[in-house]
Order: sequence, then structure tokens, then C-alpha cells
Amino acid sequence: MNIFQPKILKTLKTYTKEQFLKDVIAGIIVAVIALPLSIALALASGVRPEQGLYTAIIAGFVIAMLGGSRVNISGPTAAFATIVAGIVATKGLDGLIIATIMAGIILIIMGLLRFGSLIRFIPYTITTGFTAGIAVTIVIGQVKDFCGMSFTTRPIETKEKVEAIISNLSTFHLQAFLLGVLCVLIQVFWPKVTKKVPGSLIAILVSIAVVKVFHLEVNTIGSLYEISNKLPVFHFPGIDFKNVSDLLPDAFTIAMLAGIESLLSCVVSDGMINGRHNPNTELIAQGAGNLLSGLFGGIPATGAIARTTANVKNGGRTPVAGMVHAVVLCLILVLLMPYASMIPMPAIAAILFVVAYHMSEWRHFVDLIRTAPKSDILILLVTFILTVVFDLVIAIEIGIILAALTFMKRMADTTQVTGWKYLADEKENQEDLMLKAVPDNTLVYEIDGPMFFGAAEKFVNIPMDKSINTIIFRMRGVPAMDATGLRSLEKVKSKCEKNEINLLLSHVREQPMAAMRKAGFDKKIGEENFCENIDAALSRARSLALESGGNTVNNA
Repeated sequence: MNIFQPKILKTLKTYTKEQFLKDVIAGIIVAVIALPLSIALALASGVRPEQGLYTAIIAGFVIAMLGGSRVNISGPTAAFATIVAGIVATKGLDGLIIATIMAGIILIIMGLLRFGSLIRFIPYTITTGFTAGIAVTIVIGQVKDFCGMSFTTRPIETKEKVEAIISNLSTFHLQAFLLGVLCVLIQVFWPKVTKKVPGSLIAILVSIAVVKVFHLEVNTIGSLYEISNKLPVFHFPGIDFKNVSDLLPDAFTIAMLAGIESLLSCVVSDGMINGRHNPNTELIAQGAGNLLSGLFGGIPATGAIARTTANVKNGGRTPVAGMVHAVVLCLILVLLMPYASMIPMPAIAAILFVVAYHMSEWRHFVDLIRTAPKSDILILLVTFILTVVFDLVIAIEIGIILAALTFMKRMADTTQVTGWKYLADEKENQEDLMLKAVPDNTLVYEIDGPMFFGAAEKFVNIPMDKSINTIIFRMRGVPAMDATGLRSLEKVKSKCEKNEINLLLSHVREQPMAAMRKAGFDKKIGEENFCENIDAALSRARSLALESGGNTVNNA
């Protein structure tokens, strides 16, 4: 599979007018769905409302045009809200631009290095843990606007937000709260009426009408933010080494989140259209989209599963639908953005509450708690708690470290070095044994599992004394070997030489053999001591026993 193959090049070869009409309709519907979400997610990220639309327009168009999926729709998502808000609060908008640009570059490099297929190795427990954690932080961050509260400070960390909520309970605003509840109920029950028009848009329209008719005293977007309907303009921030180094961990987190969520969205859409995406092309496109989004005033973007699903269900089958969605949002920005000033903040909070509920996947979270092994539950809970209490960067780093340690422990537990039992040890069941003639003073060890650093000590601690003439390692069950495993084998060889013991290797598979040859270990062992199978190894041991003066055999 080639690294960069945009799907649009393939789909346009057989493109028809009928499909173009379907793509246009799907693109318009997806734009209507993306409009309130883009504004809400921009506000949750601590930036101006139009910057959410900039992201959906720039990144949405570029990723659709260059992407490796036919139907993936990209734009701002809730996964980035917490980390973006933290960057804006501490490093400002220029810091966010730098982090987004670096994330785009990292994604492009990941795609060029064919890392697309490696994303699947991120454990499900980690993605579930940090996704649920992000959902909780979004809810906590929106309690203020949902309840119409007033803060005397501008809290950044989740802990600070909780403290601010508790200390400012006296500012609770009943009208704002009831309006927020109404907007939540509309989003819950509106899909029972129709799924063609998103409940979030209806909630916004109803909330504006209620505020105007009943003259409610609640904050609106216009009362808190300046709204612009200008098109995005190019802006390159001032860059210095300290900013770049400080923002690098955030950039890596954004890149990984973008890669995971986008490719997950591609996998889901593949199942819906019976298609197949190119993961490396998608990563490159996501990188280009994020890079340009940052340069034109947007925030990080990735594939959005909900918008992608809506695209497919409404007939979108080519990247043209994603490009139309971006163009329609651009028209809305220019023509209708001033009206966004009338949107009540409780309605925005209500939209984000529902987004957080859906992204939390709490049922999967509970199922993992009930059914997963204890080590997986530990990873899940640690990632979740660290995401809520500290931040996403720390949560993912610790989660991956724990997952790697758990994996190594499991792999080490599956690797076994067992000695063959001799006839003298099994006198009661001689007739049931598959017996082989083993030369006297010869030990045979069966190795099952990878020879790697997690299980290295198992190969070194084997008994050796002057009575042993030959040791055979039967390695048909060893699929792979790393440098530490090879080093352990070298130690065994050294011990054998000190005790004048011959070391034979039986049935060495391709990867371990290649590792030995690259390190020159095959020459230390001697080609004649690599045996095709156990029978050849036993025959070789027999010859060595005769050479040393022994002539008896055991059955094993």
C-alpha cells in the first residue's frame, strides 16, 4: 500500500452527477450539524466562537481533499477541549497556534513513517480511560454557564474549577439553569421526532426564542465575546526555542489524539460503506489540516465519528461531501455569524453536556470494570483519574507506561524454559510417553515464548556441572528474540564454555536466527551446532558423547 493516496483521486474516476447531488445534500446536512458543535467546542476550548468554524472550514476541507477515507468528516471535537483550554490559558493564542502546527508536522511524519497501522496498538483501556476523563472535565467546565454562575477568578485546572463552583454556589441563577435543562431535554427527545435536523440546532433556536419572549436575564455569546464574520487570515506566530520545547508534550498529545480518533472514525465508516481507508494517507491529511488550521486561526481538528456517521446516512460517499460541508460553513460564517451573538450560554453548556455524555461511553467503562483483568482495570482507572485530576499529557504518559509494563509482565509469564523428563522420573507411566533416545549426560530444554528482556533470567539460571556433556535448547516455540534475549543466550554459551559443555540449538526460527547472525553469535555457536530439528540435535549430541568417551543413552 502506497503511503499517500488521497481517496478523491480514485473516487473521481467514476464520479457521477447522481453521486454529486447526494454528496451536496449530505454536505449541507453535516454542516448544519457541525455549526452549533463548532461554536460550542470553540468556547469550551477557551477561544472565540468563530475559531471553531475556522477549524471546520480549513481542516475540514483540506483533510477531505487529501484524506485516505471516502467519507470521514473532520473538525473540532471534544477530545481537544481540555488540553486546548489549558494551552490558551497558559501560553495564549500564539502558544496554541505553535502547538497545533507542531502537531500537524508530527502527524505528517507519522504518516510518512507508516505509523498508521501502529495506532491500533494503543490499548482500549487507555482510550476509554482518557475519553471518560475528558467527558468529566468538560462537564465540570460547563457547570458555571449551565447554572448561570459568576466566578471572581478564572480557574484553569479541573480542581480549581470545582473549588470555584463550590465557593460561588450563591450566584446560582435559576432561569439559566431551567433554560439549560430545557436544551438538554430537547436534544434527548428531538431525535424521536426526526434525525434529519440535529437536536443541538433546535435547542439553540428554541433557547434564543425563549430568552427573547420571556426577557430572561442570562448571558449570551454576544454579552461575553466579540463575534466576527470575517474569513480566516494567515498568521504565523513568533517562535522561540523555549516555547517550542514547553509545548512539545502538548503537541505530541494533540497528534496522538488526532491520529487515534481520526483512524477510529475511519474504521467505523469503513464498516458502514464496506470500504477500506488508507491509514497513512489519513495521518498525512490530518497533519496538513491541523497545520493549516493553526496558521489560519483555528484549533486542532480530527475525524468526528458523529458527523461522519451523519454523512454516510445522508448519502455521502466521496470526499466531495466533506468539502461541501466546509464550503457551506464558510457561507454561514460570512452571512449568519453575527446572529450567533444571541445564543444563550446555558444552551452552549447543554450541548456540551450531551456531547460529553455520548463521548464518555460510560457503559463500556462499567463493563471493563466488571469484566477486565485487574491489571487492565488499574490502567483504566489510573488514566481516568489522572485525566480529571491533572491533565491529559500526564494521563496518557502514565497509562502507556503501565500498559507496557503489564504487557511485558504477561509476555514474560508466557515464556517458559522446561527441561525434558527422563524415563527414570516417570516409571509409572512409561507406556504413555512419547520416548526419544537422549544421550547420557545430555540435557534438553524446551523454550516456549519470546526471548526478551522481561524473561531473560529464565534462560540464564539453568543447572550446569561437570557431569553434563551437552545442553540442547529446543527453540521451535520461540517466535522472536530481542537484544537482551540474545545477551542471555551469550551468557549461557559462556557458562557452557567454562564448564566444557557443548551447546546445541534446535529448530531456530527465522527472526531469532536473523538476530543471531547479525550479532555474529552464529559463528560463536558454530554452524554445525544449529540443528534443523530435535532428532538432528539428539544425533549431534550422540556424536559428541561418543567423541568424549560416553556411549550410554537415556530415554526421554
